[in-house]
Amino acid sequence: MESKLYIDRHVELVERCKQGERKAQYELYKLYSKSMMNVCMRVVNHVGEAEDVLQEAFLDAFCNLHTFRGQSTFGAWLKQVVVNKAINHLRQRKMELVDIEGYGDDDHDIADTESFDEEGIQMDVERVRRCMEQLPEGYRVVLSLYLFEGYDHEEIGEILGISESTSRTQYMRGKKKLLELLKN
Repeated sequence: MESKLYIDRHVELVERCKQGERKAQYELYKLYSKSMMNVCMRVVNHVGEAEDVLQEAFLDAFCNLHTFRGQSTFGAWLKQVVVNKAINHLRQRKMELVDIEGYGDDDHDIADTESFDEEGIQMDVERVRRCMEQLPEGYRVVLSLYLFEGYDHEEIGEILGISESTSRTQYMRGKKKLLELLKN
C-alpha cells in the first residue's frame, strides 16, 4: 500500500512563526480560529469558556511550536492542542462521567437504541447543534469527540479517563437522547 504524503499549505507561515514573527502568528490565527472555535464549542458548550479555551490553546500552540515536527498538517496538530485544552478545561469544571461497567440491567437501553428510527427525522445543522447543547455534558463530549473529531472509543477513554465500554455506552445513550430531542 502506498503511503500518502500530506502537503501542508502553511509550512512557510509555520516556519515564520517558529522564528517569532508576530504577523505570521496573526495570519495562522485568522486561518484557523473559526474552525478551532467550533471544536471548542462542541466540547465545552459555552461561548465565553470556548473563547477562553481557544485563546489559551493558540497561546500554547505558539509557545510550543518548536514541538511541531510536520508529521501531520499544522491544522491537525493545532486541532489536537485545542481538543486537549478543551478536555482539560472540562476536567477543571469537574465533568463527571460515571463508569457504568457492572451496573447490570442498564444494557437493555443500548439494545433499544439500535431499533430507534433515525430515518423518520429530518435534520438540519442548526437544529442538531441546539439539541447537542441540551445533552448532558458526558454524552455531548463523547458524541462530539466520536462524531466530529474522529476519535475512536479507545482514544476517548484515554482522553477522558474512562473505560472504552463506558465511552461506547455514553455514545449510545447520547445518540439515543439526541435522536429523541430531534424527534420532538
